[in-house]
Amino acid sequence: MADKDRIILGSGKVYITEFTGEIPADATVEVAGNLLGYISGGATLEYKPSYTKAKDDLGIVSKTILTEEEATFKTGILTFNGETLAKLCNTGRVSVADGIRTVKIGGVDNYDGKKYLIHFVHSDEADGDIRVSIVGVNEAGFSLAFQKDKETVIDAEFACQSMDNEGTLIIFKEETTAVA
Repeated sequence: MADKDRIILGSGKVYITEFTGEIPADATVEVAGNLLGYISGGATLEYKPSYTKAKDDLGIVSKTILTEEEATFKTGILTFNGETLAKLCNTGRVSVADGIRTVKIGGVDNYDGKKYLIHFVHSDEADGDIRVSIVGVNEAGFSLAFQKDKETVIDAEFACQSMDNEGTLIIFKEETTAVA
């Protein structure tokens, strides 16, 4: 099968760790302690460029330039705890005492300014794994719906931020059968 004929089926795992200015090796990120939680409903990566177009009145000459880029990574988080909530909210504070984990959320003065490396891994034994890495924060907030006949899933939406001095928003890596 040719590399371009790959069919991607299934979901994956999402890992998260505080971004310190460098993207660590995959093996460093892909450890149990960095697992954000098992996900439900898959994951979606969106990239949206904006352009400005200038054209003369007769439509003879024109010029188009890229003016802005926006990227987001969305996923539903099925398994979570208070530590997860703190990573989804820049004002979350976690404390543990007497076997109770308490998360306080809110208060603009509690804004921690942290950025996170969000690293998605789609495992595929047949065609090779795909990895997507972004740096950002969950800018969509969250809601917790406790329903009698349905699991609670947190819908997170991470807004991508530049991760280097080139303006990189997304790193997409795939194992390939192509020969260099």
